[in-house]
Amino acid sequence: MQFTMSVAMSSPEDYADLARAAEDAGYDQIAVPDSIFWSEQVSSAYPYTGDGARMWTDQTPFVDPFLAVAAMGSVTSRIRFCTHVVKVGVRDAVLLAKQVQSAAVLTRGRFTFGAGVGWLREEFEWCGQTYEKRGARVDEELEAIQRILTGDWAEMSGEQVRFGRIKMPPAPPSRVPIYIGGHTEVALRRTVRFGDGWTSAMITYDELRELIPTVNDMLKTAGRETDGFTFQVASSDRFGLDGYRDLGSIGVTDIVTIPWLFYGVPIDGPLEAKLDGIKRFAKDVIEQW
Repeated sequence: MQFTMSVAMSSPEDYADLARAAEDAGYDQIAVPDSIFWSEQVSSAYPYTGDGARMWTDQTPFVDPFLAVAAMGSVTSRIRFCTHVVKVGVRDAVLLAKQVQSAAVLTRGRFTFGAGVGWLREEFEWCGQTYEKRGARVDEELEAIQRILTGDWAEMSGEQVRFGRIKMPPAPPSRVPIYIGGHTEVALRRTVRFGDGWTSAMITYDELRELIPTVNDMLKTAGRETDGFTFQVASSDRFGLDGYRDLGSIGVTDIVTIPWLFYGVPIDGPLEAKLDGIKRFAKDVIEQW
């Protein structure tokens, strides 16, 4: 099992300290959230809560995830980083490829690109993209990013993503893994097509018990190996050593956690309390695995 610590909704000023503490405590990876802005106007419900309410407010601090990865990468040497997850559809494909490349290069290959579509119409339109056919656009963007990241000449002539022959040196020191986010059938098909792994928003054990075999069957049908494929999960109903063992028994390979929450420290709690929570979780869970 891999343990990924999320810094979602923590103060970005604390990221460096949190990253160093996670590395020292033996965590495998740090997950960085993506939120471009808080929209007062919301035309659709947030899809990953029961009542459609967002889990953050207009005061919750977020910074660009790629800059956050670069900053934390500069003060660590072993721990990996992943975006959890970047909203691909609201961004330009070539500029996004540059951000992914930069994060991978500056961390010396310690970067996984967690990619999703995006859910809010206003975010698409106010970032200059089209909400309609967003899934097809994301598929083209992911294909374009994969081509560009080879460091060789690349070009694209899709319905929504088009560019002539370009090269983007330097190539990342190793292939950048891609984890695809989303719980829908089309998201799972995108996972099989592009993903080295699948990543969840908050999800239950029973949902995972159905989803993981489904994805594995889809991978086999597509002629892909299931060994080495990552199921990265933010669980909504299995916690602690026993709960995580339950998840491992059904195929989960990566747990996303905010460790200090289990010790009564709130999202906006003091840094020292969070650092203590990182150590306690490592002792109670990671070292016992």
